[in-house]
Amino acid sequence: MDTAPPPPSTASAPSTRNRRRVATAAALASAVEWYDYFVFGIAAALVLGDLYFPAGSSSAGVLAAFATFAVGFLARPVGGVIAGHFGDKRGRKPMLVLALTLMGLATAGIGLLPTYETIGIAAPLLLVLFRVLQGIAVGAQWGGAMLMATEYAPEGKRGLYGSLVQLGVPIGVVTANTVFLVAGAFTSDAAFAAWGWRVPFLVGFLVLGLAWYIHARVEETPAFKEAERALAEQEKTVKRSPLRTILRSHLGTVFLAGGSFAVNTATFYIIITGVLDYSTRGLGMERGAVLTVSLGVSLTQLVLIPAAAALSDRIGRLRIYTLGAVGLLVWAVPLFLLIDTRSLLWLAVGTFVTSCFLSIMYGPQAALFAELFTAEMRYTGASLGYQIAAVFGGGLAPFVMVLLLEATGTSMAVSGYIMGLAVIALISIKILASRAARAASH
Repeated sequence: MDTAPPPPSTASAPSTRNRRRVATAAALASAVEWYDYFVFGIAAALVLGDLYFPAGSSSAGVLAAFATFAVGFLARPVGGVIAGHFGDKRGRKPMLVLALTLMGLATAGIGLLPTYETIGIAAPLLLVLFRVLQGIAVGAQWGGAMLMATEYAPEGKRGLYGSLVQLGVPIGVVTANTVFLVAGAFTSDAAFAAWGWRVPFLVGFLVLGLAWYIHARVEETPAFKEAERALAEQEKTVKRSPLRTILRSHLGTVFLAGGSFAVNTATFYIIITGVLDYSTRGLGMERGAVLTVSLGVSLTQLVLIPAAAALSDRIGRLRIYTLGAVGLLVWAVPLFLLIDTRSLLWLAVGTFVTSCFLSIMYGPQAALFAELFTAEMRYTGASLGYQIAAVFGGGLAPFVMVLLLEATGTSMAVSGYIMGLAVIALISIKILASRAARAASH
């Protein structure tokens, strides 16, 4: 069951070759953006606390690093709003190119940034600034890449095409973990802390080449071109603001979208960054082994995400989406019972099952959010919904996890946090489903 079918198109259908080129470019854009974004989370769990926030206990340093990690999420709605506004008025492609350029420069900047020992208080301040720029970039990127893929999709395959952009997340995680593993394998602990951790960030310079390719070789989406023509006359007399339209008439849908997805993004960041810190610093597990488990689990998402998306094209987005949310609710307690065994095998089992439920939700999510809004406000609405979930779910999750562990001394508090977000998701999904049913009956 789709929430809202797209308006009929009168434009000529893009060629299969053009569809594939755009889908590939969108998927690559998503992958490199998320790679750049995730290397910060891994570095925050491993080294940034000691290098940029050296005062106090090890817990305080990790909390400070994770707080900086969360700042990037607070900036994501800013990127979503700015890119959404101009993306709905001027096109998807220019905003995607701008987002890639900003992300590449910010990530490379972190890789070149001196530590607290070298430049004092300026080091953490600049680290926060670069993280804010990363947040703005990824907030701008997701909507552009997602719409480039879904608005080029052939009829009946919008979920599958949208999932190609969603694959950027596991690809980014796998690549980030791999680069950190390689950097750690070829350096001593001292060398890794001194310069080895910087190598993954300097890869950010490669993003600039992809930005140029999209600018030069990829065309604007047919849906935007059609909406642009339809609104051209209106713009002569009425100054259109997609953001104003969303805030006035569709804010409830934006918050429901965010509420439905917060549990997914929170749980995801808990298992890729929070668990990395908890298992190594709290449970004494070996860093390389835990990173390897995270890498292996992320590889399974490369199959699960498009499979869930393709199934949603057949039986409906919300059915698949709901199944994933229920799974996260039920699995939250077993997840940490398994991690607390200190067994690498049970850690892998716990995070793998969690990853399955995350993939079931994440696969159809791009198409689901795109279908909640019409083309002339889709970039703004879908981006805001996603980034609200990112702020209140993903950005705060590792920070909240450390606080809960410090305050309660038990990982069951983190399970309770996930379960609470899952209940919010199911309520939001129920309301969205009721709205879709009413719209279909009229």
